[in-house]
Amino acid sequence: MKNEISFKNDVLPLKNKLYRLALRITMDTGEAEDVVQDTLIRVWNKRDEWDELESIEAYCMTICKNLSLDRHEKKDAQNIQLDEALHDSAEISDNPESSLELKDRVELVHRLINSLPDKQKIAIQLREIEGKNYKDIADIMGITEEDVKVSIFRGRQKIKQKFLEFENYGL
Repeated sequence: MKNEISFKNDVLPLKNKLYRLALRITMDTGEAEDVVQDTLIRVWNKRDEWDELESIEAYCMTICKNLSLDRHEKKDAQNIQLDEALHDSAEISDNPESSLELKDRVELVHRLINSLPDKQKIAIQLREIEGKNYKDIADIMGITEEDVKVSIFRGRQKIKQKFLEFENYGL
C-alpha cells in the first residue's frame, strides 16, 4: 500500500526544484514564478488522482516542464544570470582576478546550456543541477532512459565543443 500523499509535506517542498526547472526553461524569473504557481494549482486540482501516481515529484516536474515549455514558446524569453553559483564563485578565491575569471566561465557555461535544444537543456538541468537519476528524468520528460542518456551526452558534447572554441579563440 502506498503512503498517502500530503500537499504540505510532499508537494510544497518541491517548489524550489520546480522553480529552478521553470527558470532554466523560461529564462525569466517572473514567468518561472507563474509556472510554479500554476503547477501547484494543477497538482492540487488533481488531488483525487494522487493515489494512482508512482511519484508525486515526477508528476509535478512533468507538469512544470510542460507549462514552462508552453510559456517559453509563446514568449521570446530573455537570458538572465542564473543560480547562486555566480555569487558563490566570487567568494571561492581571495584573488579578484581569479574570481572574475571563474565567474566569467560559469556565465559562459550557463549561456551554452541555455543555447541547447530544449530536450538537451532540460535533461542536463535535471541531471546536473537537480541531481536526478536517468529513470526519474525519463519519467519527467516522458522519454526513454536511453533517450535521456543520448540527450545528456549530446548536450555535454556541444557544451564542451563550444567552451573549447571559446577558450582557444575567444568570442
